[in-house]
Amino acid sequence: MSTLKPKFLKPETDDAITDSAGHEEAAATSFVFNTNHNLGLQEQRERLPIRKYRDQILYCLEHHQVLILVGETGSGKSTQVPQYLYEWGWHTKGLIGITEPRRVATLTLANRVAEERGELIGATVGYVVRFMERFTAETHIKFMTEGILLRELLADPLLTQYGVIIVDEAHERNMLTDLLLGLLKKILRKRSNLKLIISSATIDASFFAEFFSWPGADQPISIKLTIEGRMHEVNHYYVNEPCADYVRETVETAWKLHQREPPGDILAFLTGQDEVLEARDLLQEYIASTETANLKVLPMYGSMSSTDQLSVFFTAPKGMRKVVLATNIAETSLTIPGIVYVIDSGYVKLKCFNPSTCSDSLVIVPVSKASAIQRAGRAGRLRPGKIFHLYTRQDYDALAPRQPPELRRSELSAAVLQLKALGIKNILRFDFPSPPPAKNLLAALELLYALNALDVDGELTQPVGYLLAELPFSAMLSKMLFVSGQLGCAEEIITIIAMLQVQSVFSRPASAAAQQMGRIAHRHFEVAEGDLVTLLNVHSAFVEAGMTKEFCGQYYLIYRNLKRACELREQLLNLIRRKYGIAIFSCKGDVELLCKCITAGFFTQVAYLHHSGVYRQISSGVELAIHPNSTLYTLPAAKYIVYGELLQTTKLFMNQVTVIRQEWLTELAPHYYQQTTVRD
Repeated sequence: MSTLKPKFLKPETDDAITDSAGHEEAAATSFVFNTNHNLGLQEQRERLPIRKYRDQILYCLEHHQVLILVGETGSGKSTQVPQYLYEWGWHTKGLIGITEPRRVATLTLANRVAEERGELIGATVGYVVRFMERFTAETHIKFMTEGILLRELLADPLLTQYGVIIVDEAHERNMLTDLLLGLLKKILRKRSNLKLIISSATIDASFFAEFFSWPGADQPISIKLTIEGRMHEVNHYYVNEPCADYVRETVETAWKLHQREPPGDILAFLTGQDEVLEARDLLQEYIASTETANLKVLPMYGSMSSTDQLSVFFTAPKGMRKVVLATNIAETSLTIPGIVYVIDSGYVKLKCFNPSTCSDSLVIVPVSKASAIQRAGRAGRLRPGKIFHLYTRQDYDALAPRQPPELRRSELSAAVLQLKALGIKNILRFDFPSPPPAKNLLAALELLYALNALDVDGELTQPVGYLLAELPFSAMLSKMLFVSGQLGCAEEIITIIAMLQVQSVFSRPASAAAQQMGRIAHRHFEVAEGDLVTLLNVHSAFVEAGMTKEFCGQYYLIYRNLKRACELREQLLNLIRRKYGIAIFSCKGDVELLCKCITAGFFTQVAYLHHSGVYRQISSGVELAIHPNSTLYTLPAAKYIVYGELLQTTKLFMNQVTVIRQEWLTELAPHYYQQTTVRD
């Protein structure tokens, strides 16, 4: 046990906790508990908090070009505002477009709005996401991911078919959101008849209002409107002294609450899956040490299946208290019924790009004030609650207002390609909402130049640059696909790309025994050439076995992800044939040709085996390690390898690794590599 125990101070009351940014898993499913689910659809609409603001929303939009709409999760912004606009006739001026940061939210919201209107999806209400669409000539309300609207800008730079655009969940400040806002600012100055609604959390509303302002304008073009939600009083508690081990203190605090506080479920925030599972095991030890097991422990993290995630919404059996151990997926994406007590560990895990090694690092950092407020808000959704911060009040006052936007901490090659394709010649002078670091931009430009996507003047090349800008995945995967058409292995490369677009197809159970069994089963597909060829083997075996769930269960594979990869593969094949003219042939089992093609896409990401027995990055000499989940982790070390991604946790790990030959580097990338003799 830790020697430092939380000593909670006198509570402070906050009656107006509001939503803000902070998502660890961008691809996580969003859930909102509906307290009026037993009513008819129209009655549910009338009871939403946003209903009494309908006229104000329409009035503000009539008199201002930009409306910044502030409101919490569950207030009805995403589903009702598009319908209000349609009912008021805004669809006669152009499409009503709504962008969402996540694919799942796009599909769910579109179906919900269509259901409320009593129509089938694809009629008045439609959606477009990557590789899928339900959109017809009769569609007036169009839900889409942000990436789709950015791609539409390539064909229609002024978005002339739209009358109103709603940027939902803008406070998350992901890369595509910031790119879209920067481009929309340019479009709004050209099109005074285009209206923009930004759905934001309170803490970012002033920032957006300042960004959308024209120098010398007679009156502000933007206006803020705050929607009050259903909130209850929340009492705040802080510790007198910092905690030595916040995971253990989270567990101890949850156990104390269970013993001392009246009925009510508990929600605890930790940084990642490993900490959630560690806390679960510790709590299970506490439960096992007592005679009455009246505490139900439920983990909650992004890589769980939707079925497992839904279990946190079920009411605990009578006489039991529910404890949900969650990552920051639970900050804004969902409202869990029954939560009265919240434990805030004070930390969050962020992915940050390091331009010197061209790698992403998962870094555990203190939460922002925005996230702290967000976490507190979970306690006051359905009834008055309490939040226990495992840090001092002084530490809270010292927290940053918000986390850095994704654009400031990410690899930027995709963003640069998008802007270049839209005719933005000087990237440095583009009006970003939050300008990215110059080093990150320089690293992106150097990578694109090495891939022959940009010429010496920084312009897109033909055909490589334009192809890379249009394809809906990373620059290196796109270059690999382009080369595959020339080498005659496009069919296999498309399969590999489709497999990389889904989360891991390998099931990794929680128990140690099951993990060992899964590892043994996965060896049926593993090959010495590396991870990407292994994924190709998995797909081939899955298809040959009839794409059955029984096959996946036998070999510890995730059926849902494999099925999705097969669907993506067919959509990619159709897209490539119809639009890009890449010759699609099979290499007929020529693995060497396949590895050469992979090298052609990832030649900037090479590691060699140093005489000391460790891998080093060929461009910088930085020491690297093969990720434990890689096929090559237990195999004899190869002399040269390429990797798909670098991720820094305890070490700088390589993932998606492929074995290559040294001579391929000078053969496939002579502009990047020269054969020389060096003294190590």
